[in-house]
Amino acid sequence: MVNFTSNTYQMKREILTFSNKISKHLSKPDKKFTADMIYGMLAAKSCLLTDIVDQLHEDTKKINSVERLSRHLEKGIPQKASVSYLQTIKKWVSDEPIIHIDDSDVTKPDGYKFEALGIVRDGSESTSTKNVYKKGYHVTEACVLTSSNHPVSIFSRIHSSAEKDYKSTNTITFEAMEQGAALFEKATFAMDRGYDDNKMFLKMDELKQDYVIRLKSNRKLLYHNKWTMATELRNRRKGKVKTSVYYKGKEHEAYLSHIKVQITASRKDIYLVLVYGITEHPMMLATNKEIKSKEDVIKVARIYFSRWKIEEYFRCKKQMFQFENFRVRKLTAINTLNFYITLCMAFLAHISMKPETNALKVSIIQKADPIKEKVYFCYYRLAKGISGILSYAKEGVRLWFRSKRPTYRQLCLKLTV
Repeated sequence: MVNFTSNTYQMKREILTFSNKISKHLSKPDKKFTADMIYGMLAAKSCLLTDIVDQLHEDTKKINSVERLSRHLEKGIPQKASVSYLQTIKKWVSDEPIIHIDDSDVTKPDGYKFEALGIVRDGSESTSTKNVYKKGYHVTEACVLTSSNHPVSIFSRIHSSAEKDYKSTNTITFEAMEQGAALFEKATFAMDRGYDDNKMFLKMDELKQDYVIRLKSNRKLLYHNKWTMATELRNRRKGKVKTSVYYKGKEHEAYLSHIKVQITASRKDIYLVLVYGITEHPMMLATNKEIKSKEDVIKVARIYFSRWKIEEYFRCKKQMFQFENFRVRKLTAINTLNFYITLCMAFLAHISMKPETNALKVSIIQKADPIKEKVYFCYYRLAKGISGILSYAKEGVRLWFRSKRPTYRQLCLKLTV
């Protein structure tokens, strides 16, 4: 591919336009900082401050630029920028929002100076038979699917049980639910087995939101005025509705069935949707969405299976921006850095929504040089292509913020005799 400087210029302009939407209510130094962080992380594919500074091409000493970025991170997440970001995201979402909530972790096994460093289960090394625990932080994330069916974060919090005045993980999860409900009024929350808890069902009822939650094998349900194990109801039936679902990177044929039951927590009528043919033991999904036809059953199953995208979202964050490799030590700075990574991920979603014929998007895909022609999750190739285009830049984005100085009239001396 022939590389033109116009591609780099257009890419910078696109990043600056997106950055200015988020920082429009901030002071000028904070606007510059926001642009520097988004541009630097996209160009470097890293959240390390030294890597970001390398891409800014500033005339100052590297250590001074790193200290400048560090000072801004320690201020915390700008409230006005957070509000502007959420309002921007809201425009990208369909009329029936689907919100996925999940927990992840960032491990720092060799860390000693990080604030409130706790012990977490390492999801990348743990198996179904063995749990591996390391030093690190918990991450609670809530992602909503855009109109192009890609995830963007509406809530992201790094937290630790070692924090002072820390309450519980459930408290953080409830904050994520409340944020989603406040932003969209009515949404469907999709969650995995870890959220099969009476407190979660009660919270969803309190917020008047729809949900699709996968049940554990020890869950009891009220069926025909009798408490029955969910697994017993599962084993009594067979799937009668056939459909295709996308699960773990592949298309699968699934067979679905549903039963009207009541949950322990609220004693309200809900539906148990059973999914056969995907896993060794059929999946059990609890939902309060109305089911009147087989299309409704299929819709509930596909809402749950779309949650693999939040797992891919976590993976992309860690791989493309080296999320676990941060070096800032204060928890406030860590969460602020996480916010700017979230902005970079949102920028990838912004590019993904452009039509396939868009000249800039075509250039990004060509620069990424993908093996597969079409994929279901395009963030990886977009991040690679954007970094490749910006690698030709000889300067950062600081010159785009030139001061507008007033024009002064030329001084004239009047000679008198």
